[in-house]
Amino acid sequence: QVQLVESGGGLVQAGGSLRLSCAASGGTFSTYTMGWFRQAPGKERDFVAAIRWSGGRTYYADFVKGRFTISRDNAKNTVYLQMNSLKPEDTAVYYCATARPGSRWPPGDLYDYDYWGQGTQVTVSS
Repeated sequence: QVQLVESGGGLVQAGGSLRLSCAASGGTFSTYTMGWFRQAPGKERDFVAAIRWSGGRTYYADFVKGRFTISRDNAKNTVYLQMNSLKPEDTAVYYCATARPGSRWPPGDLYDYDYWGQGTQVTVSS
């Protein structure tokens, strides 16, 4: 039903920046709360950030520590994750997802989301 495609991942040095994008189709994007998660090999998929449909309400995991910013452009059906001051421990596959229509706020749990993208790899070298 809803299709999500992430892009913008890559290999960067510690202290560098990346901006991830997630393009949505097949649904009413402007009505969805959107989220970003990340998962390293052998580890759990962890919540990173979420943003309401209006773009005026956001929520971040503690480990972001002011380094990441989530935003969206409803006219482009796209959500972004600006990542600054990257650290090697940020290395993971990053996924975007749509929150369930009746999900709680803040939607910081894996099961608050129903549709997922394929993920984009972020690698931070030391």
